Amino acid sequence: MMKLEIIILIIMITVSGVSPACGRAEYLIGQECCPMCGPGYYVRRHCVVFRSTACVQCPPSTYTDAPNGWDSCKPCTVCDWTAGLRVKRACRSTSDTLCEPLEGHYCTDPIKDGCQGAVEHTKCSLGQYVNQTGTTSTDTVCGDCVGDTYSDGSFTSCRPHTRCELIGLVVLEGSSSYDTDCGQRRNTGAIVTGIIACVAVLAATCGAVVFICNRRKRTRADQQDIGAVPESRQP
Repeated sequence: MMKLEIIILIIMITVSGVSPACGRAEYLIGQECCPMCGPGYYVRRHCVVFRSTACVQCPPSTYTDAPNGWDSCKPCTVCDWTAGLRVKRACRSTSDTLCEPLEGHYCTDPIKDGCQGAVEHTKCSLGQYVNQTGTTSTDTVCGDCVGDTYSDGSFTSCRPHTRCELIGLVVLEGSSSYDTDCGQRRNTGAIVTGIIACVAVLAATCGAVVFICNRRKRTRADQQDIGAVPESRQP
């Protein structure tokens, strides 16, 4: 008897055009309140008077994260590396993919528990130091080196220039980008002595070569004189 009354009520509502108020776990389709499908499922066939909603599980790479009356599941988000993103949590039938910044990047478009866009951390220039290291949510903050200090852009603080004069070496001035270059102190006396020694060795070598050449010439001349026969003694 109760079922008959329900059927009559539904028919009356349908004829009158008044929509019934659906419950929290129901959705309205036409004039009918149908039971929702649970998370991870979607509606394959809507309910009718004598048949409930038919639900099926979401196919791969799709999901539903709440009770629903949808005809299909939502596509999973793809973490695009060109947008500075990587997968933080893979997509499941009941939840979407969560993305996070790539290594060396920070999020510029955050969402709950994830990120929709990221950019690379700022790289400090020569003459700057890393004042604050970048994180997944903040950029790197750089500072400028001042005075007698320097940094190649990767230091977390500026370093003082080497004091070459304190260790007895020639000073080649540094800058905010690089350290002082300490060269060996020049010894003028040693340089002059070395030059004189080189000249002496070269002169001695040349003299020896000339002496040997002259001696060979004299030896050949003597041999020619001994081998010659005077014309007056010939028969």
